[in-house]
Amino acid sequence: MHSGLCAMLPLAILAAFGAAALVRAGQFPDVEGVIGAVPPRDRAATVTIATATNATTPGALRVTENSGVCETTDGVNQYSGYGDLTEDESIWFWFFESRNDPTNDPLVLWFNGGPGSSSMIGLLQELGPCRINNDSADVSLNPYSWNNAANVMFIDQPVGVGFSHGSTTVGTSQEAASDVWDFLQIWLKDKRFAHLQANDLAIWTESYGGHYGPTFAAYFLAQNDAIASGSVDGQTLNLKVLGVGDGLTDPLHQYAGYLTYATDNPYHPLVNDSEVAAATRAWNKTDGCRDMIATCYANGTDSQCSEAQSYCNNKILSPLAGPYDVYYVLATDPDPYPADITDYLSRVAETIGAETTWSMTSYDVYGNFANTGDWMRNSAIDLQTVIDAGVRTIVYVGDADYILNYPGIEAMMDALNTTLSSDYLAQDLMPYNVDGVEAGLYKQVGDTANGQSLAFLRVYGAGHEVPAYSWDSLEVGQAAFQMFDQVMGGDGLKST
Repeated sequence: MHSGLCAMLPLAILAAFGAAALVRAGQFPDVEGVIGAVPPRDRAATVTIATATNATTPGALRVTENSGVCETTDGVNQYSGYGDLTEDESIWFWFFESRNDPTNDPLVLWFNGGPGSSSMIGLLQELGPCRINNDSADVSLNPYSWNNAANVMFIDQPVGVGFSHGSTTVGTSQEAASDVWDFLQIWLKDKRFAHLQANDLAIWTESYGGHYGPTFAAYFLAQNDAIASGSVDGQTLNLKVLGVGDGLTDPLHQYAGYLTYATDNPYHPLVNDSEVAAATRAWNKTDGCRDMIATCYANGTDSQCSEAQSYCNNKILSPLAGPYDVYYVLATDPDPYPADITDYLSRVAETIGAETTWSMTSYDVYGNFANTGDWMRNSAIDLQTVIDAGVRTIVYVGDADYILNYPGIEAMMDALNTTLSSDYLAQDLMPYNVDGVEAGLYKQVGDTANGQSLAFLRVYGAGHEVPAYSWDSLEVGQAAFQMFDQVMGGDGLKST
């Protein structure tokens, strides 16, 4: 979504950032016209988001059942509400049963990025049971919803994001992972959902999810080991799949992709030669962007990593986008598609049990992450752990996305050091067909049905939110759903 955020931000936050601070809305926050800049404030120790007067239930859920909103397929149940971590920390979820076999189908968790962006973006603009109409007034049933093949839960996290509310203290992906694990322990012990404890579990995520997905997955696996050893009490999470779309995972290998994509992409150059030359100097020079990220990787301090984020995004990420929308380079900035979901969510909030005013991005949460330097830390280490643990892993990207572009993501994949990496590097990209239409390029190694596997897919014509786009004669979301269905079913990617 690229419009409508400023009207929903609390006045205190607008004042803190300045009148010119918020220009463009998207999963990566815009600060004073710079995508991913570090905001001019110290990390808040505690910021409490104003909520309704509903009493919390620490360690339990508060649920609205079958609200009739969004999912209107006969016989398909939905549940929305809060898992209360503490008296002042509540995480929002919206869960949709599978349209296929809700008892036996996997449980899929969806997380949008930011850091600080709501997962209602993925629900209503991308892959949920309904999709926002282009006029933003209402929604239509999504024939390619991912709950055609799985039970799907959209989670607003960390606390303070979207409809989640309470003390906003999380500022690293590791802290976020801990809270999500605690939330799932609460959710899976509830009698309405306890039957899903034994089902396969999958994490699918996007954007800053390139940090979230690997970190969450590695944390879940570590907690499972701790439960097995008796050092932690809890429910083992049956993690089988990790999917990361257009993700920021390994900045050291990904940031050079901005230089490549700005001049050499399937569509058109984004900027002129002098702008590319200036960004190239900022990348290559001593103590420039590359050196700053390397310093962050080498046990850099919060301040060093935060400085790397500020410098690289001011000198490379933002200027190389030119006049084009960073999430979809076929449109000038700002692209009004996908449509704004703010008014729709405001209209249905009470019906679905939401207790706070929704906004797409929490700038408090974003500021926390910016001040720890989490952005520039290397999540590929966790990704390698997850792959080698036998979790089926797919990384996918739209080829019309600049902000997490395919040259950078392909470089990240090539730099992985896993037991599958030599096979992966030896394989060439192959056409990926959907109903006879070539919709992308892919490669895949390992045992997709029974164990460790790794896949990569570049999707033609798709922007940052891959399931929101169409290609050639295919419908919106059709290629993304085929990918999802194949990976979740254990078949692996294959042309149809």
